[in-house]
Amino acid sequence: MTYHIPLLTLLIFSQSISADLRGTGDLGVIIEREPAAIQIINTTSKSSISRITDLGDLSHASVVFSRDARYAFIFGRDGGLTKIDLLQDRIAKRIIQAGNSIGGAISQDGTLIAVSNYTPGGVKIFTTETLELVADIPALYGDNQLSKVVGLVDAPGQKFIFSLFDAGEIWIADLKDPAQAKIQKFKAVGKQPYDALLSPDGRYYIAGLFGDRGLALLDLWSPEQGVKRILPDYAKQDEKLPVYKMPHLEGWAVAGNLMFIPAIGQHEVLVIDQSTWQLIKRIPVIGQPVFVMARPDGRQVWVNYAFPDNAHLQIIDVKTLSLIKSLNPGKAVLHMEFTPRGENIWVSARDDNRVVIYDTNSFKEITRIPANLKFPNY
Repeated sequence: MTYHIPLLTLLIFSQSISADLRGTGDLGVIIEREPAAIQIINTTSKSSISRITDLGDLSHASVVFSRDARYAFIFGRDGGLTKIDLLQDRIAKRIIQAGNSIGGAISQDGTLIAVSNYTPGGVKIFTTETLELVADIPALYGDNQLSKVVGLVDAPGQKFIFSLFDAGEIWIADLKDPAQAKIQKFKAVGKQPYDALLSPDGRYYIAGLFGDRGLALLDLWSPEQGVKRILPDYAKQDEKLPVYKMPHLEGWAVAGNLMFIPAIGQHEVLVIDQSTWQLIKRIPVIGQPVFVMARPDGRQVWVNYAFPDNAHLQIIDVKTLSLIKSLNPGKAVLHMEFTPRGENIWVSARDDNRVVIYDTNSFKEITRIPANLKFPNY
């Protein structure tokens, strides 16, 4: 299952470095929006190694990594797909594959890269080796209309799953044979699915619904049962507040048997029991959650917020389901990423042009890395 974060992505598999050689697992990427650049960083020394420019529109960029962790694939808002060689500090290949793209995923075996597109609506599949197009899946619905595609993830069995925002559908694309992609469509799942997550075990695909109450759940072990609506009556009587930034479900917030979900238009984090898919608690928070992310060991959940509360971070203790800490890393806290064992978290403060690194046990700030994170239109 692919895990990607638009502004700040870390990937660590080893702790060894040397003066001349470096392991790919020790490297990470910080995306700098305005200059259309990235920094390649060393996550052990917490320092910047190099900078690569001329990467197009990175106003809503995201990153996934190759199976061997040598390459980073960057999806740009201008439809650009860029393959970065993290060891040679260079662009290995760059193409413009669409007019407006918002993210992507890499296949189970690491040979295919999928890109979800707003314009034209659909998904395109490329080889990770050469970025050659091997499959084009237009998101057609209704009277030959094209839908924006959101919530693209990779799943076991060489499959990609995604949602059609305008059509209210979820599609499964089986790419075992890229030349003969098999598409399974689930219609009328709810109005305007805006994002989705895949549970860490690869079983459940859950799409948030912007235009409907509740969430759309697809059990990939039993797809013949269709899409089920969960939490259909959540906040039915509550006033829905204006939404200044869409919540993101792709920041996995699964801790043990509990799932933590950002509430649309509410100042709450929802806690769901995965065994029953029932809401067991509504945790009041300072603002409208955007990312709700579980530390790798599942003991903490970190939450950031939409404007006007986006200078804050709050931490939930999973054992007590209560807030235990609030932090203020800087202006416009947008994205977070844990180190693999969760001892540190890297946090982007967009309007202060910095990445702040915290110790997740003491909550103390470790260091800061300057980065040009702002974008003129934001």
